[in-house]
Amino acid sequence: MSDSYPGRQARIDALKETLKKRILVLDGAAGTFIQRFELDEAGYRGDRFAGWASDIKGNNDILILSRPEIVRDMHDAYLAAGADIIETNTFSSTTIAQADYGMEDLAFELNREGARIAREAADAAAKDGRTRFVAGAIGPTNRTASISPDVNDPGKRNTDFDTLADSYGEAARGLLEGGADAILIETIFDTLNAKAAIFAVKALFDTLGFEVPIMLSVTITDQSGRTLSGQTPEAFWNAVRHARPLSVGVNCALGPDLMRPYVAELSRVADAYVSAYPNAGLPNAFGDYDETPSSMTKHLKEWAESGLLNIVGGCCGTTPDHIRAFAEAVKGVQPREIPELETEMKLSGLEPFKLAG
Repeated sequence: MSDSYPGRQARIDALKETLKKRILVLDGAAGTFIQRFELDEAGYRGDRFAGWASDIKGNNDILILSRPEIVRDMHDAYLAAGADIIETNTFSSTTIAQADYGMEDLAFELNREGARIAREAADAAAKDGRTRFVAGAIGPTNRTASISPDVNDPGKRNTDFDTLADSYGEAARGLLEGGADAILIETIFDTLNAKAAIFAVKALFDTLGFEVPIMLSVTITDQSGRTLSGQTPEAFWNAVRHARPLSVGVNCALGPDLMRPYVAELSRVADAYVSAYPNAGLPNAFGDYDETPSSMTKHLKEWAESGLLNIVGGCCGTTPDHIRAFAEAVKGVQPREIPELETEMKLSGLEPFKLAG
């Protein structure tokens, strides 16, 4: 079976070619944009979920089905700001994450419709002659396969590899059916979760008979320089390189002042394109983000000029104004060149391990 979605392979080819020529701009935060609407419970429910049995306020993904005009407005705003790549509003659209609202049966529809809305927005923006791309976003879920939820029972887990893989596979299938050009597995805090997602997506490719690029983005949770499950960026890369992703990068958790060392580490060791989309700083006492477009741009422009970046965008706290500033800052800056690395056996636990020749 081949991919019959109109124009997808041409867009994938264009994405790969464009990455060779310039730094691409990813969009900014979905939650920050949605918060501007100050939606109450009824605002989240819309007509479709007016009689839903449990509260759904805060389930930003469900707006794909209850308030699609808000999601479309968000995509249009980021595209107008200069984004080359927009993410689907599907960060929590897995059966595992949606179970918190009793909406796990809607996971496939959320991903399909989320990709469809993003696809329509990207295609409309592309009428100016510049191709825009849709990355199907898959978040980490609210479960971890590597860490016990009970400090008194280190062996306990609240999920497992197969359950994660099934959930990720269903999400990816919906994203592809809706028209995504790539699958972005993002905010990876547990590498085992990410490996379940990679396994599921690769298995889906085998079933469908075609592939799209896989993009990976890890989150370094604090200044320890490690993921929540304990890996350094280089160890993480060694653990996922087998997926041959189009890009690997860092997002969320940290602001640009603290993220640079980890972006630089991936830039040094990864024979893939490198992305970075930091938060607008760390949340302040009121839960807001203080980094402005200009304060963030000073950092991101330096990263780009230092040859660290191929894709740049924003995570929590960033807005279309941030993305507009980033796009202007990297305009004309040469993209990072993928290094040619020696063929060596590289393994990882919490630390990277290289077998000497």
